Amino acid sequence: MLKEQMIPIAEIYIPTGRRKTLDAAKAEALAEDILENGQQVPIQVRQGKGRFVLVEGLHRLEACISLGDEQISAFLVQARKF
Repeated sequence: MLKEQMIPIAEIYIPTGRRKTLDAAKAEALAEDILENGQQVPIQVRQGKGRFVLVEGLHRLEACISLGDEQISAFLVQARKF
């Protein structure tokens, strides 16, 4: 079972291909929801070289960044490199 943990946002790398899928309006709507209800679903990251690499949750991550959060709830997963 995956263990939820708090990860420093500054240590998360977003792959270029994943960043291209960002919908700013969706991230803004999520930020409003997170502000009211908190982060309900953790993002998924894998361990990279000296940092974490985003696997799932770009819009949640961007929403938390826009709110000024320094940490985000995440699951550390085993994922293949793309």
